[in-house]
Amino acid sequence: MNLVIINGPNLNFLGIREPDIYGKETLEYLEQKIKTYAEDRGHTCAFFQSNTEGALIDRIQQAHSEQADGIILNPAAYTHYSYALHDAVKAVSVPTVEVHLSAIHAREAFRRESVVAPACIGQISGFGITGYTLAIHALEEYKLKGA
Repeated sequence: MNLVIINGPNLNFLGIREPDIYGKETLEYLEQKIKTYAEDRGHTCAFFQSNTEGALIDRIQQAHSEQADGIILNPAAYTHYSYALHDAVKAVSVPTVEVHLSAIHAREAFRRESVVAPACIGQISGFGITGYTLAIHALEEYKLKGA
């Protein structure tokens, strides 16, 4: 599979920003771990991170143009209010799994709802970096079922 991994605002500060919540690993570490896991399973990955909503939307649409097999999206804070990201995911024909490092449903009330999740095939939250490898597995299973 050709996978696109998209990370939203502040994920470029992994390892710096609230390590007790988001972990001590950097975005570069996360990307290398995902790349190794994916390549070991015969997949390719493209990585993208932006702190701006429009750039994230552009990358989602680009994944459609590239005929990507799956998107793993961590919309970060946009999770809770970006109907534009929701609409972008809905508009493309690329199965998308929403991922969060922290357990968003166990955090502050404003973080518990995702407006992006209904446009995705699933959501994984609370498993740290492992959530991304779980998302790869979920996309594999989704493709196996021919959905």
